Amino acid sequence: MHRWTSASLRSQLVAIMTVLMVITVSITGLATINLLRDNLIDGLDTDIGTNKQQVANSLFYNETRGDESLQRYYGMLADPDGVIRKTTYPASEGDTPDMDEYVVSELAQNEQSGVFVPGTAPNSSGWRARVFTVDNGGYVVVALPMYQVDVAVEKTANLLFSIGLLSTVISSGVAYLAVTRQFRPLRRVEQTAAAIAAGDLSRRVNVENPSTEVGRLSRSLNAMLSHIESAFASRTQSEKKMRRFVADASHELRTPLVTIRGFSELYRHGGIPEKEDVDAAMGRIESEAKRMGQLVEDLLMLARMDEQRKHEVRPVDLMLLGNDAALDARASAQNREIKVIGLDGGVPAPAPTTGDEAQLRQVIGNLITNALRYTPSGTPLEIAVGVAPVIDDRMDSVIEVRDHGPGISDEDAARVFERFYRADSSRQRGTGGTGLGLAIVAAIVAQHDGSVRLTETHGGGATMSIRLPHTANDDELDNP
Repeated sequence: MHRWTSASLRSQLVAIMTVLMVITVSITGLATINLLRDNLIDGLDTDIGTNKQQVANSLFYNETRGDESLQRYYGMLADPDGVIRKTTYPASEGDTPDMDEYVVSELAQNEQSGVFVPGTAPNSSGWRARVFTVDNGGYVVVALPMYQVDVAVEKTANLLFSIGLLSTVISSGVAYLAVTRQFRPLRRVEQTAAAIAAGDLSRRVNVENPSTEVGRLSRSLNAMLSHIESAFASRTQSEKKMRRFVADASHELRTPLVTIRGFSELYRHGGIPEKEDVDAAMGRIESEAKRMGQLVEDLLMLARMDEQRKHEVRPVDLMLLGNDAALDARASAQNREIKVIGLDGGVPAPAPTTGDEAQLRQVIGNLITNALRYTPSGTPLEIAVGVAPVIDDRMDSVIEVRDHGPGISDEDAARVFERFYRADSSRQRGTGGTGLGLAIVAAIVAQHDGSVRLTETHGGGATMSIRLPHTANDDELDNP
């Protein structure tokens, strides 16, 4: 049993087909032999019935053996009591029907059919005998030897089983070749699986005939491999981002900590004796602590965004948020011209949507802070608000922060929404910030099913455009 279960599927299939072939040949051969024997015996009975009269004449009239064809028959004459009176034509040398075991009167009960009678010779094949009633009430028994029947059956059996054995061997060979051929796709599947297990996730199974079971299996396997490869690629990319995130976060946190520690140690060792120097050192420590605190808050917010926590959803008008943000920006940047306009440069229009008002205010605040920080002093700033069409008669509520500074290069524009990314590779912090502002903007907007895009401002500069799903306000519902 263990040997069978440990054998390959191909060997098992060939073995099963071979066994079925042997069983089929055996059953067919036995059935054919039995039918042949029955037909030959029926032929003997018919032959006896056809020539019974000639055999009876030879018994009654003492005819000579002139007719050689009658020499193969054994004839016997018995009286009504079954006593044997005369026999003729002992056709087989040394072998005659053993009538001692069969009383003629009992044989007479089967007059319409033949009966097997054993022979007197040790190696006798037996006789086929029929009994016929004569006019005087006696009986004539005519018999033919079964030898020819046995010879014909034996030859036929040898021929059938020889042919069957040869056919089984040939069929097993053909089955082995056919199964091997049909298993080639499975072999390729096995090789592909082995290559994938070795780390080659790009391997795929060649689908020759997608309508077969193996073809459907190959297609399903390829689909599964694509998902696995995507999952591994996504995990690898996620791990890279995580490592980079940890490295950047460590770098960002280490810098203010080094500053705080340096000034603290300098003060402890008496390196800052003057009160003015102490105040300056304490100011630097305070500013670095604030920046580190802001960095930690930004990291916590991004972590909450990554967890996809549900945010508070209520109606919000981006025009109101834009006006409030412009008012706050004018207070902190009094030397700049900051105004709220429409998307086409005219009067701003309501831009209703739904979402977390506090988070959306943070988005607009981050964009304005970013624009003020990276543009020269005195550069004007516009906040454009309105509604813009999309597709299928849908509308988006849009708010844009447009500056007229030096702009952003194409290379930097593709990465400005990445965490800790700064356009200056030297990581100088003269402009302040943590490098997470735009990453937070992208995360919040994505949570609100919106999009953020960076484009070039007409005439020079950068435009940050936020698009959120439009929601009809009460006035629009009353005046469709």
